[in-house]
Amino acid sequence: MASPEVIRTNVEQTVAEVASQPLAGRGTAATRVTLKPGLECEIEDGKWKLTVGMSAKWGGTNAGPDPGVLGRGSLGSCLAIGYGVWAARLGVPIDALEVVVEGDYDSRGELGIADDVPPGYLQVRYRVTVTSPASEADVLRVLDTADKYSPYLDVHARAHDIRRETTIIAVGTS
Repeated sequence: MASPEVIRTNVEQTVAEVASQPLAGRGTAATRVTLKPGLECEIEDGKWKLTVGMSAKWGGTNAGPDPGVLGRGSLGSCLAIGYGVWAARLGVPIDALEVVVEGDYDSRGELGIADDVPPGYLQVRYRVTVTSPASEADVLRVLDTADKYSPYLDVHARAHDIRRETTIIAVGTS
């Protein structure tokens, strides 16, 4: 397990590198998702493979957690990791930390039943519970700083330029 000192040292080295060479901080991340029978998806990203699926209620086979679990998990884990990084960088001890992400939804939007209902979440909330010997002000400084620089909090909070590219491979056309 990396200590706060190791985290701080490694992150500060990365900060120095990217500050001196801004292009070192740029890149493109790519994740491949393949639909399989039963509304199951295989997610591949580097050495990682995950299975996502839908419940029987949605016609799936419960092959894995649904995309909402991963979406909430990506936000919650990004926040938790950010809090850990900023606690180390700011020298604020954290004994325990938990993030709970909740999303309110109305399935009518996703199912195409009501065009006035968005297909995504109506509201997203996250609750952070921190155990620390540090002052409340120091803990809040960590949380506020981490929230300000959180990639997935930004993904959820800001509109992005999203583009679809399509390739259609015709098979057995008559």
